[in-house]
Amino acid sequence: MRKICLTLPTNRPCSATISAIAAEAAHAAEHFDVEVHLLILDSSDEQARAEHATVVGEIEGTPNVIVHHLDEARQRAFLREVIDRAAVAKPDLILDLMLPAGVSYGACTNRAFLLAGALGCRSIHRRDSDSSYQVLDGETVFPIHHELGSLGKRAIDAAGAVSDNALDPSLADRPVSLVGSSFVGELSVDIGEIRQLDPDVYHDVVSLWAPGHWSDAQKRDLVEESFRGAGTESFVEDRSTLTVVDPMRLDMCNISFDHEVYDRVPLPPATDTIGSDYFLMHLVYDAGLPGVLHNRNIVNFYTTERRTDAGFAAYQLRFTKFFLSMLYFNFVYERMAAADAALLDEHHRVRASAIVDLARESTLLDQEENVRRLSTLDRSYRRLGGRYAEFADVLASRGGQLLDEARRDLDDFALLVEAWEPLMRASKATSVRRLGSRIPTST
Repeated sequence: MRKICLTLPTNRPCSATISAIAAEAAHAAEHFDVEVHLLILDSSDEQARAEHATVVGEIEGTPNVIVHHLDEARQRAFLREVIDRAAVAKPDLILDLMLPAGVSYGACTNRAFLLAGALGCRSIHRRDSDSSYQVLDGETVFPIHHELGSLGKRAIDAAGAVSDNALDPSLADRPVSLVGSSFVGELSVDIGEIRQLDPDVYHDVVSLWAPGHWSDAQKRDLVEESFRGAGTESFVEDRSTLTVVDPMRLDMCNISFDHEVYDRVPLPPATDTIGSDYFLMHLVYDAGLPGVLHNRNIVNFYTTERRTDAGFAAYQLRFTKFFLSMLYFNFVYERMAAADAALLDEHHRVRASAIVDLARESTLLDQEENVRRLSTLDRSYRRLGGRYAEFADVLASRGGQLLDEARRDLDDFALLVEAWEPLMRASKATSVRRLGSRIPTST
């Protein structure tokens, strides 16, 4: 029986989401020959963790579903043991990159990768705490149904499980390395208010995602499709396509990877930076690894915390750092696309050394493009006024620091990629069971 890891990283109350994901785990165990390890990485406060533990207690005992509910203390203990066993350089820094004090979308998923390795899982299936599932005729539409139908198979063997085959026949012997879809509902980035206040400012801001050398037409096209997911279309019937999946069609709340991908390359561990967890989508795409794109889109919604002044400022900072990171990642993505199959070894596995070299090369880029990004944000946010203008004051005082952080994030990523193979090997020799799976209701 194949082991898989269905994971939910969270730092907020989400009992309903945990219950829903537990139902997806049960669906997978019932319809496929798999043992599902439901991994909840819980960085929320004590009250929320206790509420989550109550839900976990109610769902334990589902056949072929094993729940692991780990708070940060248990995650840290596991990481320390893995890092010590791996004997990597700069162990304290590696621990900070794997479990930083700030919010890191890449780091939380990297922890899931290592824990999946320790649990003997062959794939990872990630969901988010601010999302839910669509329903058709009273039945919940679970993405894992498509994921387990194709993931890890040779593309030629997976072709019968999809409704459309758009894959170049020359790639048919390569493994299906990714299966995923997108979302419906709210924009993936909380910037709808900007579009309502001033569409021109919205264009100027969102176009900062693009490489500086792109034409105005390319930037307009990018702005038009950015952060929209699958729009508002409700699920009616299954559609799936075997192809090399465009990252713009995917979201990390609705994604799965075969272990051969994350065994070799982690996600960038940047803190307070949205989009830092999307790197592997681009790597799979640029390397020409097959995937399946389906239409079981997850429903995205916003939590109330984002509507507070503190939540607004924190989110805008992550949004800003995303734009600054793109100076480096746009460079890396373009070089990966040019490398194509050279990113893979003779067994169609990713060559991690190529990623290290590109990440390090990107840190030599001139920062002028990022200086212009900060200038555009300052001008745009002051034009919007109100709390946007107040946030512009924050950017003005921290601009130099943010520029340095964006460059350092790529150095940290290169370091983590270099350490990743021994870390993953060590994780597979480390026990998770002795950490326990339940979070105490009080500490």
